[in-house]
Amino acid sequence: MNILAVETSGDYCSVALWRDGKIDDREMPAEQRQSGMLIDMVHALLSECGVALRQLDGIAYGAGPGSFTGLRVACGVVQGLATGMDRPVVGVGTLMALAQSTSATRVVCCIDARMSEVYHAAYEKHVEGWRAIHDPGVYAPDEVPPLPGVDWQACGNGFAVYGDMLRGCYARQLAGIDDTAHPRAREVAMLGVPIFAAGGGLSAEHAAPIYVRDKVALKTHER
Repeated sequence: MNILAVETSGDYCSVALWRDGKIDDREMPAEQRQSGMLIDMVHALLSECGVALRQLDGIAYGAGPGSFTGLRVACGVVQGLATGMDRPVVGVGTLMALAQSTSATRVVCCIDARMSEVYHAAYEKHVEGWRAIHDPGVYAPDEVPPLPGVDWQACGNGFAVYGDMLRGCYARQLAGIDDTAHPRAREVAMLGVPIFAAGGGLSAEHAAPIYVRDKVALKTHER
């Protein structure tokens, strides 16, 4: 099975190709240039791996939450490619992809959402996969949901931007913090493959972002 994955929800643009258990991936700092980079990166990766677009069995994408513009870029590219080839698509939550990048079994993810907020989720890993303790949501960094127990691995740039407040909420519950971790296409592919294998892909027109927050910017009186 050949599965392409793309991830453009934040400061990086990444693509990955799953070929029967082997993953090749590429990543570059995006600097808000995802729309001009993604297609070129997809074609370059496929060319290097000797895989044609028509040989893909499906496309997975980072569905969000994250940058509104980045999510729309991913969905637009995925819709265009998948429609032309009549291939199914799967949207993967970016915070779950972030959890997947760790070796921990309890992970709390926080990504800077701007506007003095973080995108937050918490997951535990079980035999059947990740189970959400807290589904993705947007919170002030000093009002994130409580976590049960201890030994939580913290990850995401929310801990770099709002580290003092987040550590204040979770005190001694954290086993470690990786504030440089970010969602990647590699983990999007890993999480998308079982869904494709179970026949869970959707038609291309259903590729849609998970925004979590509808508000794009603060009003003047809120700044």
